[in-house]
Amino acid sequence: MNSMEIGVLIGIALATVGAVGCANHEVQEPRTPVGVDTTPQPISTTATTGATLDATNSTSTNGMNISNELVKACDLHFANIDQAPKFDFDKSDLRHDDQNVLSEIAECVTTGPLEGRQLELVGRADPRGEVEYNFVLGEHRASGAQQYLIELGVNPKQVGMTSRGKLDAGGTDEAGWQRDRRVDVNLR
Repeated sequence: MNSMEIGVLIGIALATVGAVGCANHEVQEPRTPVGVDTTPQPISTTATTGATLDATNSTSTNGMNISNELVKACDLHFANIDQAPKFDFDKSDLRHDDQNVLSEIAECVTTGPLEGRQLELVGRADPRGEVEYNFVLGEHRASGAQQYLIELGVNPKQVGMTSRGKLDAGGTDEAGWQRDRRVDVNLR
């Protein structure tokens, strides 16, 4: 990481600390700079189900990474991650399969076994491009998922979001970059 990227990250972190004290829960357009989650993220490994599991106990599918607690409690069902679509390069549009997964999650947290539980959406990007740009792109991806959940009846106060940009990206080719371009959905 060069000194410019480190400076951008420090600026984003300082802005986040200042914004936390005055944050409200209204749905707003994505802003720059975005919050930075400094929690280390493990590398994923493929399980026998075809979904991807990692040490944070989550399942990857489509353009999202869903916590296993949410998968089990909501009885969610997914296709094989290798066959599932991801976000296109430089795009934040939700695909049909992503909408189906979010619909199941919305039902679970509005009228299902996790009714009223809060969600955290984490937007991610592949390693190409500038740090700040990828933070904004990750936030747009998380915001798109957040807006869709709200349209399905999830209370806006139940859905937080942040971006990790390219911080945890590990792809070195198109297949890996597709796995990097996603939104993680976790219970808070």
